Amino acid sequence: MKLIIILLLNFFIFNSFSYSKDITGFPTVLDADTIRIGKLRIRLEGIDAPELKQVCVKNNQRYFCGKLSKVKLQEKIGKKKVSCILTSKDKYSRYFGVCYVEKINLNKWLVRYGHAVAYRRYSKAYVKDEKFAKDNSLGLWSGSFIQPEKWRKKN
Repeated sequence: MKLIIILLLNFFIFNSFSYSKDITGFPTVLDADTIRIGKLRIRLEGIDAPELKQVCVKNNQRYFCGKLSKVKLQEKIGKKKVSCILTSKDKYSRYFGVCYVEKINLNKWLVRYGHAVAYRRYSKAYVKDEKFAKDNSLGLWSGSFIQPEKWRKKN
């Protein structure tokens, strides 16, 4: 019984991070769905972007769609501060969050303009934005691509 109490206390002490915490700073864009602010790696929640080495096709031309998506995110942020609302933490010690530059939700923006897809397995928050991008042939939807999660499994 004493062991159970000690384990429970340790759990609450070491897992007491407030996941509704805000963090603001100048980010380093690691890829189109992961940034770093200070020492924190933040995975943009509810979206999935192509991997940096992932190849897509547009107008019969192959291109590195993950690199392009990363560049689009870097351009959107520019030299501005980014604010993130952190919601949880994964097994890779990344925090999940919804991030903003000024008042623009970056997670939503990436999906709405076709630089990422809605990660339906974890969230339905950006499904309408993905439909908008697909219906308007924006970004990834202007050509052909493999869903990032499927691409990762193959590679």
